[in-house]
Amino acid sequence: MIAVCVTFTIAADKMADFIPLMHRQAAQSLAKEDGCKQFDVCVQGEPSNTVFLYELYTSRAAFDQHLQSDHFKAFDVEAAPLVTAKKVDIFGQVFTDGQAGK
Repeated sequence: MIAVCVTFTIAADKMADFIPLMHRQAAQSLAKEDGCKQFDVCVQGEPSNTVFLYELYTSRAAFDQHLQSDHFKAFDVEAAPLVTAKKVDIFGQVFTDGQAGK
């Protein structure tokens, strides 16, 4: 399992345009990708222009398939004009349910 954490900075007054795109992307990823196990969309308190994603994939290959999916490519094109910065962190090992050290 890998975790992908993405932090977006959204352009001023564009959050209302971005959030529906982001929610659609999350729903499509969970529905269409067997390797996508979790896709949380987090927003800081109001007012905010920061969106944080927490995504879990079964493997790096599953995440790479996500990046090649039609729904991701469409989201990326639609969201790009609304985003002023994007940071992606990939964590290659995730321990859940008390599995630390196993």
